[in-house]
Amino acid sequence: MSDYNNDGDLVTIVDDDGQEFELEYIDEIDYNGSTFVAFLPANMDENDPDYGLIILRSVPDENGEELFESIDDEAELDDVYNKFMVLLFDDEEEEEESKQ
Repeated sequence: MSDYNNDGDLVTIVDDDGQEFELEYIDEIDYNGSTFVAFLPANMDENDPDYGLIILRSVPDENGEELFESIDDEAELDDVYNKFMVLLFDDEEEEEESKQ
């Protein structure tokens, strides 16, 4: 489970070990009754082999604050990842078409 601070499109995630990671918010979707959020590492080179889309489930805590948790079910993660890919690539195609 992760806590976070949101500063515009950048989110600072604090993992269970207390390490902080800065992530760039990309988009979110609702799927099967849960909200999933896609991020990219903010302070990592795009050529780094660990660079890539990070998908976390958004869950409210008892105070109504938003927390993020990893998705442990591989099938669910694959489904959500594929939904984000369709969403993100459809957005890119629409942007390209509007420029022409």
